[in-house]
Amino acid sequence: MTSPTVKSSGFRLERHGLDLRFRSVTLTARERIAPDYVRVRLSGSDLEGFDSPGCDDHMRLFFPAGPVSSVEEMRAAPSREYTPLNWGEDWLEVEFAVHGDEGVAARWAATAPLGSTIGVGGPRGSQVIEGTPDSWMLAGDETAIPAIRRFARALPADAPARIVVEVTSAADEVWIDAPVAVEWLHRRGAPAGSALIAFLNGLTAADRPGDDPFAFIAAEQQIVKPGRALLERWGIPSEQAIVKGYWKRGEAEYHAPH
Repeated sequence: MTSPTVKSSGFRLERHGLDLRFRSVTLTARERIAPDYVRVRLSGSDLEGFDSPGCDDHMRLFFPAGPVSSVEEMRAAPSREYTPLNWGEDWLEVEFAVHGDEGVAARWAATAPLGSTIGVGGPRGSQVIEGTPDSWMLAGDETAIPAIRRFARALPADAPARIVVEVTSAADEVWIDAPVAVEWLHRRGAPAGSALIAFLNGLTAADRPGDDPFAFIAAEQQIVKPGRALLERWGIPSEQAIVKGYWKRGEAEYHAPH
């Protein structure tokens, strides 16, 4: 079967560099919005000027074991990458998939006392959609929900779109504000990513949502191959899509390519 022909695109992805800054912030609020999903609010005057133009931006959070006395000491602490969700002049919201509180970031998000201090580095750059796709495909696991939330805000009310999210079970579904219904996949006891991979593999060229779609696909690293195969079936150039392994099974230090 030949791939569908895509007309001349009305949008493109452009990379924008940002000044890399390091900030110290304090945990001021926590909300567990699903059994394995936590939203926190970080506050502090260092957040003045914080910006994140791209929906898929990554910042690095640094988690010291206790009080630190210098930026160098903070930057030596264990760190993980996350997508900024919402922010203002002196506050920043971040969501964490905690998966039984495994790992330094998940434990901190789930259990750190209010008033705990961590570091924020970046984002160092953004990938921004310039122009308007005629349709959208947003797919990911729970680690991609913050990025999917941000892309969903950009969806025109009348644009063809699909939003597909894999979580463990119905209890792990969270509200996502979007002009279309979110399609939830439940992996239950299966490996992370398996339900989403099966879904992507089942899509054909006829399932493409429009003539000039933007696709965002992010989950465990094994999503990359079926994600790229879908781009080929749908005739989407790689420069008009984002396909990423946000995490890798068994590698706590893994982070998605920028």
